Amino acid sequence: MKKIQTENIIRTLIWLIFLVGGAVLSIHYDKIYFYDWFNSTVFHVVTMIPGYILLRMIIKISRKTGRYLAQHGREGELPPLEVNKLVTTGIYGCMRHPMHFGLIFFPLAFALLVGSPTFILFIAPLEMLLMLLLIKIYEEPHARKKFGPAYDDYKKRVPFFSIKCLNELIG
Repeated sequence: MKKIQTENIIRTLIWLIFLVGGAVLSIHYDKIYFYDWFNSTVFHVVTMIPGYILLRMIIKISRKTGRYLAQHGREGELPPLEVNKLVTTGIYGCMRHPMHFGLIFFPLAFALLVGSPTFILFIAPLEMLLMLLLIKIYEEPHARKKFGPAYDDYKKRVPFFSIKCLNELIG
């Protein structure tokens, strides 16, 4: 149980490093290379609107998938954010990582809200790619270890992500 809590703390720290580090680094470069854009009120308003819409979508996806996992993936007493049952129904029957699908767009939403051209154009896409890699090299093997051959069967039937599932995920 202590290991699980430590893993959750590490994941949270990685997210914070991505977001805060990305914002600080981006603002530094914006002052050098995108000074006019970064100091433009119009640019900030134009980026803030899609950033807010994207953030709302991410929150909706996280709530929906989190509730579904809490209802269908837990048996007995477990720490928060933990599951002990492989969930293969509902949105999890359509894509393997629906919550991650939403969360991957969080750096872009944050970048749009901050209004940093460097963050929007360079840092956020890089962070999104790194998140995909973390899911592939950490989350997938972790799930395989936790759920065994059942996860292998699930992996064969259900795609990593699926745009087809987006309506179910957001709707």
